[in-house]
Amino acid sequence: PCVNLSQLRQLIGVTLSFFLTLTSERHDIMTVITCYLLFLLPLSHAASFISQSSKYGLPSKTFSIQQQHQQQQQQQYTSANGRILTITNKNKLSINSPTKLQFFEKVFEEDGPLGKGITVGKVQVALQARDRSSSSIFQILEKASDSGDGSNYALASLAQEVCLSLLRRKDEWVGACSQSKWFGGDDSGKAESFFNDLANKEAAKFEKEYFPGDDSEEKGGGPTIAVVSLVMEIEGDNTEFERAGYSIAETQKVLNSIASDAMVEDGDLVNAVEVFWTPGEKSEVLTRTDVIIDFPELIDI
Repeated sequence: PCVNLSQLRQLIGVTLSFFLTLTSERHDIMTVITCYLLFLLPLSHAASFISQSSKYGLPSKTFSIQQQHQQQQQQQYTSANGRILTITNKNKLSINSPTKLQFFEKVFEEDGPLGKGITVGKVQVALQARDRSSSSIFQILEKASDSGDGSNYALASLAQEVCLSLLRRKDEWVGACSQSKWFGGDDSGKAESFFNDLANKEAAKFEKEYFPGDDSEEKGGGPTIAVVSLVMEIEGDNTEFERAGYSIAETQKVLNSIASDAMVEDGDLVNAVEVFWTPGEKSEVLTRTDVIIDFPELIDI
């Protein structure tokens, strides 16, 4: 059972009375010192710790389950009826990586060339495409996607080529974002399901066409914003997916990590890759307004 601060103070009072009684009856000095070291000193330290826990917000064992439940209900109510994005402490932990649960899962995972388990991630970059020539990002993506045979090596080469092509055009970036999720080695089915979920969501967004209207100032075949998404499933937990869009340096770090790790073991660690880009036709034009509406997850850089 938990002992709160008031109960501990009462226990110290009883122990102190017993200690004074021993002293008044002139017991052997070693007996008195032994009682002090075994009982009174540890209890004093415990009382001091609990007092400081309450003062500075340190963990305290006197916090009841009912109080925790009431606080969670209050946080959920605020989230449901207000405009606060943070829901509960539990959900906040699930957003950050790795969670405490993942940490303990990873302890028992077998290490591979790129770490433990499986990582599924997505990186998305928006950039200004000045033309549609053979050296444009569109032609490079077309060529890269048509050259593969579906093997692990081909998938890894595709991921590397897309990342390197984006890195060569960092001066043209206007936005980026990324996300990832880790799975244990025994959860390959869940990892594949999450990969398919990400890929399907991206495919739905990239089916939209962006033809300029008759009254539009934009002309088909001219400059446009291009949005490129790469969804990837790779073995291990070393590949960096997080924080693309936070800055140019952070976005470079993500793309470099994917490009480098993709070719480890000749690409055998890459399980799946899908690449999406828009606009797909030369006559389409993606404007800044289109990006804000259809790709709200992108962060300006």
